Amino acid sequence: MLLRTLMQNQVAALRQGYFEWSRTDDWVRGLSLACLFAVATGLLAQVRVVLPFTPVPITGQTLGVLLAGSLLGARFGALSMGIYLALGLVGVPWFAGGDSGLLYLVGPTGGYLAGFIVAAWFLGKATDRSASMRSPVAQVALMGAGMVIIYTFGAGWLMVGSHLSLGLALGLGVVPFLIGDVLKILLAASTGMLLLPGARK
Repeated sequence: MLLRTLMQNQVAALRQGYFEWSRTDDWVRGLSLACLFAVATGLLAQVRVVLPFTPVPITGQTLGVLLAGSLLGARFGALSMGIYLALGLVGVPWFAGGDSGLLYLVGPTGGYLAGFIVAAWFLGKATDRSASMRSPVAQVALMGAGMVIIYTFGAGWLMVGSHLSLGLALGLGVVPFLIGDVLKILLAASTGMLLLPGARK
């Protein structure tokens, strides 16, 4: 029993240490973490399944968005997604399917990419408010809200850029991805349980 308590205290100390380390005002460290998560998002974007009835593919990159916001906080989570977009814009081939450049950004999936920055900022800001926001239930709810932000930007851009009705934009840009995104939310929230202090309360 004593050993178990000591181990739990040690794990709690490690979580707190990570949290303080990842929320530092040291911009060299923060920028390094942001770059790391940008690269991770770019790699996850290569996990792609093309659906024949929609221009929006299934990818793993939204998992990177959720993890960046939760694990890096608002500033560096949003910065990591900004780096991901900026480097993809200038030619780094790490958008879905190895694409890059301005044409991809203004294409049918461009809205989702813009939503990544806002979603990561929102998730980081909410996660940092209190330890209660780092509980499993709260993280699942916050990540669900983050997905809604991404969907709003993505489906909104589909409506405007492709001249679609709201129903059709939702049918092409939201509904096909709901089940997969629920799984990403659960995976990201489980990762948060391992690293965020207060996550098990």
